[in-house]
Amino acid sequence: MFDLDRWREIFQSINKNRLRSVMSGFTVAFAILLFTLLFGIVSGLSNTFTDAFADDAQNAMFVRVWKTSKPYKGLQTGRTIQLRNSDYNYINDEYGNKIQYKSSRIYKNFTLKYKNEASNYSVMAINPDHQFLEKTIINEGRYVNERDIKDKSKVIVIGRLIKEDLFGQKPALGKRLNVNGSSYLIIGIFSDEGGDNEERKAFIPLSTAQMIYGNNDYISQIALGYDPKLSLDAAVAFGNQMERDLRNKMNIHPDDQSALSVQNMAEANKGVGQFMGILYAIVILVGSGTLVAGIIGISNIMIFVIKERTKEFGIRKALGAKPSSIVGIVVQETVLITTLAGYLGLSFGTYLLSLIGNSLEEDYFIKDPSVSTGIVIGATIVLILSGLIASYIPAKKAANIKPIVALRAD
Repeated sequence: MFDLDRWREIFQSINKNRLRSVMSGFTVAFAILLFTLLFGIVSGLSNTFTDAFADDAQNAMFVRVWKTSKPYKGLQTGRTIQLRNSDYNYINDEYGNKIQYKSSRIYKNFTLKYKNEASNYSVMAINPDHQFLEKTIINEGRYVNERDIKDKSKVIVIGRLIKEDLFGQKPALGKRLNVNGSSYLIIGIFSDEGGDNEERKAFIPLSTAQMIYGNNDYISQIALGYDPKLSLDAAVAFGNQMERDLRNKMNIHPDDQSALSVQNMAEANKGVGQFMGILYAIVILVGSGTLVAGIIGISNIMIFVIKERTKEFGIRKALGAKPSSIVGIVVQETVLITTLAGYLGLSFGTYLLSLIGNSLEEDYFIKDPSVSTGIVIGATIVLILSGLIASYIPAKKAANIKPIVALRAD
């Protein structure tokens, strides 16, 4: 394996037969290159779907209401449906064992002011569990807690960009903020993976908003997180059952999607999983076909090469060379070519993905296309082993031919 003379012979053989060596290497490199690009693009699509749902928990569900579009039980079309605290409590009482997180929501747009700086922002009234449903990251201070809900405290948690807009580089935690004419204590500053829009939001206790802005028990939306131990099918069934029960409770037509809907991340996750599974199956099929084509190409080239070198092997045997040394030199040469070509194909494929990554994201919404090194290395190893087998079998056959027969070969 580490015989210097053998390696010198291998490099001399490669240099002497450049076209054959290039063709063998090209077959391997092209197979790995195409394999890398296909898996990279599919991986980029997977990243796109993941990024699209980065702002919400993967087990989130949202109950939304609007106006009826169908008459039902003598009630007219166009009736406004209003969620209340009782609906939130009903869901908790009926399905508490299937719920991990829960929060009501009230949406407001208020002017937030600190000294001479003021601007309009989205302010959401929530329950404490909302932090986990929105995957909110607390950078300073804390989030709204149960004590704030019970005491109807006038406290506020602001996004990182609100802090920059109103306070600049100065500290904001513990300061008083004018919220639509009322003074609120800043108890926390957060960041969010959802981007700039999410970091220009603020959160206040739900009970405080109901007391100050309407003196009622109205809520805009209910956000839930189903038990992550549920399978996707069980989570989808849970969401459908809850929707049917809420429709019955609020006297809404079973098919009236305008009046009430439950957006269930389990359905989206299931759909994305099925779609990505089909894509990966297609890529594996095409990639496997590419690898098979590469294997056939190597095999054909090696059969031709060994046939061409039969006289050479005959001379070697006549001079005392053992069959194992003849087989060894052919196998080592093949493994060297396939390994180098596989590495070049992998490197070039990875480089191409990084080169076109931004344009793919802008034009085709394929985010950060990349491929697992382990997958491509595995494919390269398959090709190397195939090349080894493709060279070993005919080399073994040629090495066992008697020298006189080998010398007479055409």
